[in-house]
Amino acid sequence: MQYTSLGRTGTAVSRLALGTMNFGDRTSEEAAFAIMDRALELGINFFDTANGYGGRGGRGATEEIIGRWFTARPGVRDDIVLATKVHSPMVDPVDGEDVVNARGASAWQVRREAIGSLRRLQTDRIDLYQFHHIDRHISWPEMWQAMEVLVARGEVVYTGSSNFAAWNIAQANEIASRRNFLGLVSEQSLYNLTQRSIELEVIPAAQNYGLGILPWSPLGGGLLSGPSTDAHGRSAGSWTTNARAERQEQIDGYETFARERGWAPASLGVAWLLHQPGVTAPIIGPRTMAQLESAVAALEIQLSAEDLAALDELFPGPGGQAPEAYAW
Repeated sequence: MQYTSLGRTGTAVSRLALGTMNFGDRTSEEAAFAIMDRALELGINFFDTANGYGGRGGRGATEEIIGRWFTARPGVRDDIVLATKVHSPMVDPVDGEDVVNARGASAWQVRREAIGSLRRLQTDRIDLYQFHHIDRHISWPEMWQAMEVLVARGEVVYTGSSNFAAWNIAQANEIASRRNFLGLVSEQSLYNLTQRSIELEVIPAAQNYGLGILPWSPLGGGLLSGPSTDAHGRSAGSWTTNARAERQEQIDGYETFARERGWAPASLGVAWLLHQPGVTAPIIGPRTMAQLESAVAALEIQLSAEDLAALDELFPGPGGQAPEAYAW
């Protein structure tokens, strides 16, 4: 396993983060335990979850599974840099409308959801507490006050963001600096060969403010995973099938590129991200053990300048960062 710093912090995390969104939904608790055991054995020390994950198991089910895994393996908790998120509603809408104070990042909501996540995870701290989305209705002084209290209590170590625009990152960390608070140290964004828009502004902003980029959906929702049903047991859903049909020539070229070099398409997709500036750790979300092993194989892939240029030709990015990408 390879390790790097979590953004501008002194904490070392694995170059792959174990995403757990499938746990309790498409992955049983028994299988989730086995995947976490194997991830830790492989040296993955960075686990990512969210308060609202659980799918068919219900909101919070994923955190509960991780909590039971910690309890069943005494001493393991201190080996893991544990990340979770706040913003998602934890109750179902009533008559089609959100329940009052059910979502967002108000100080009241952040405090309540932190207590809930700590209880479900059966831990005394959240190592990286992330705003799952920007809350446009809450001021940054209020959000930072809530996080400052959690940090002072020892219940949160670092704070991060997810799905933020570049100006959100700048605004958040400028205000945090004025409060003598560390501010955001990471940003989770949609980033893969098929979706490269964060190269325009988010990555430059993150690098300027010392945030590590944590790409989610590294395989483009399955587009970069290989054939619709492959040796790793992935089955494409209707969205992936339709999107693949729209990009058939492009995806065929990608799979040929991987096959000619002896690489699995899924491993190559993760490897490409590992070669991108500012990326700390792609978030892999294995549903099965085979998918975990496929993702870890990405660490063995070394892409040459020619390989990267060929992939840029197959999947053109925006042309660099803004404004040079579209203006002189």
